[in-house]
Amino acid sequence: MLSTCFIHLKTQPLWIIILSLLGFLSIVKNTIFLLKWIFIKIFRKPKNLKNYGSWALITGSTDGIGKAFAFQLAKKGLNLILVSRNLSKLKNVSSEIRAKYPNTLTKIFGIEFSGPNISARIIEMKEDIKGLDVGVLINNVGVTYPSAMFFHEVDEEIWMNLVRVNVGGTSLITRGIIEEMVARKKGAIVNIGSGASIVVPSHPLYAIYAATKAYIDQLSRCLYVEYKHYGIDVQCQVYNCSIQACLIKCYLLFNVQTSILTIYCMKFTTFIKFSTTHKITF
Repeated sequence: MLSTCFIHLKTQPLWIIILSLLGFLSIVKNTIFLLKWIFIKIFRKPKNLKNYGSWALITGSTDGIGKAFAFQLAKKGLNLILVSRNLSKLKNVSSEIRAKYPNTLTKIFGIEFSGPNISARIIEMKEDIKGLDVGVLINNVGVTYPSAMFFHEVDEEIWMNLVRVNVGGTSLITRGIIEEMVARKKGAIVNIGSGASIVVPSHPLYAIYAATKAYIDQLSRCLYVEYKHYGIDVQCQVYNCSIQACLIKCYLLFNVQTSILTIYCMKFTTFIKFSTTHKITF
């Protein structure tokens, strides 16, 4: 069979041979990708998160994806440090979690990530949680434009706010937590990225937002390489763009209750195994 194929190819023009070879390589590449996906989704066992530590810290944990992560981590037996800017919402989420998972301990900490005192607040938080075995960090905090805009139309305060929250906030929280992980030689950091910077080739009318999320992706890749020998797993988790966009648009355009968004996000995070190239498998 193979010899017949080779004989047949010899009679073909060079351009057909080249195209056939490229097609074969493409099939091999996609087959390998599919097999890896099947292995990860079906056969690979998720890690016991408690092996990283008994506490998880989640930023932006009062709504949507962050709140969904909080419930899923509590379900897996971790205690929670909930961080967001709204103390009232933090108290409500903490009460909801403890009502559903009575054995889960929670701590709340209010931080305004766009404020001028973020560094000081993170230092205060570090002192407050000192001695806790924080093994999982979920960097979910993030903001975007109030609506689609051309780059020159974006008010300076808006894009500075994006940079302070999406870039500065994530970086400062990570630096504050990763030191203790290095000392214990274990930990997992999950940074919430966006398809706006990874999946699509460009994201017009949201240029600065997409750029900040590209930073998150590259930061995750670099930290993974820097800290893997310390036993720390790092990844950038990107959700399905169409679903993510749909949730956001429903919230902005139709004022959908955040509780409804959280329900959808909880269904979403239930199936996440954290198993992209950075190899965190929860």
